[in-house]
Amino acid sequence: MVNILEVFWRFIILGCLSFGGPAAHIGYFQTTFVERLQWLTQEKFAQLTALSQFLPGPGSSQLGFAIGLQKAGLAGGIAAFLGFTLPSFFIMISLALNLDHEQPNQLTQHVISSLKLVAVVVVADAIITMFKTFCMDKLTKLIMVLSAASLILAPSILVQTVTLICAALLGSAFADRSNLSSAKQGRPAETTQINWPALILFACLFVCLPVIAGASKNLNLFSDFYHAGSLVFGGGHVVLPLLQHTAGQDLSADQFLAGYAAAQAVPGPMFTLATYLGASLSEPQWGGAITATLAIFLPGFLLILAFQHSWGKLLTRPGFYGATFGVNACVVGLLIAAFYQPVLTNAVSNWYDLIFCAAGLSALRLTKIPLIAIILAFLIHGVVIVPFLN
Repeated sequence: MVNILEVFWRFIILGCLSFGGPAAHIGYFQTTFVERLQWLTQEKFAQLTALSQFLPGPGSSQLGFAIGLQKAGLAGGIAAFLGFTLPSFFIMISLALNLDHEQPNQLTQHVISSLKLVAVVVVADAIITMFKTFCMDKLTKLIMVLSAASLILAPSILVQTVTLICAALLGSAFADRSNLSSAKQGRPAETTQINWPALILFACLFVCLPVIAGASKNLNLFSDFYHAGSLVFGGGHVVLPLLQHTAGQDLSADQFLAGYAAAQAVPGPMFTLATYLGASLSEPQWGGAITATLAIFLPGFLLILAFQHSWGKLLTRPGFYGATFGVNACVVGLLIAAFYQPVLTNAVSNWYDLIFCAAGLSALRLTKIPLIAIILAFLIHGVVIVPFLN
């Protein structure tokens, strides 16, 4: 119990202070749990980091969950999740409860407009970063282009799922295997010990939830967010296109993009966008927020439980390793499609907005200014400067 409480306490502090997105979160975890507290070795931390990046789901939250598992078992993993997530959960549900989209006043309108422009900058930055990482040869670039075109021409969750499957098959069949040797270096001891109960529960929920979702609104909400969490490869930004084709269909573009941009501004995991969306979609709002939040995180945690002792062996199989290249390239294409619609088309209304977004993106990439500073600058511009000029 002492270990569980310590895990919770350490992670709730990080949940209050961890600004900057998944990559920054990994840095905070490394400093805290490897260098300062020495809960695990650098080698073990690297193994858990690679696993969390390889599996679908919220990468940094999966890493935190895995660290909690190492320290105090399953209860420790749950404590890590609660501690890291609760601060941003409360911020995002407060936003959903207090932001009036039906009859917005002038201040609310300016805040929403500013957050929508922030979303343009954030998604554009994510696309550039992920393109450099995941689209390094002709095959992956082709998969990226075809994926983006598919979602732009026929946006739907069905097309998105089929596109991911096709990308995995293409990668498995044709990806360059020359990188396989580097994947073998430094991997954990080879083992095929899969936690089958966790994997079976993940698969059963994935298959059965759509079948029973019509029984109640809460089940439908849980199903939508569970499937989004099951298909998110590539980090928190990729949750945008998945949720836009499910939960986002029942919200206005202003509501959806304001929540997405706000999720970038708060500490902790970006996946608490689900908190905001669940509260916006449901009555009572607290119930919807809790349901959506638990649903979107659950599949990633089940996969961590299933593969934490076997992923190194699986990654040495050429077909399995090649499939990851295809999926990673595909998610770049999915993000490009989401950048076009709904982000760009709903946020930018004139050349001035476009130039301002370009300036924000340049500042973010060239000066390495913290994202929170960009968000504050956009809010000040939208709330103070724009009304004054008008």
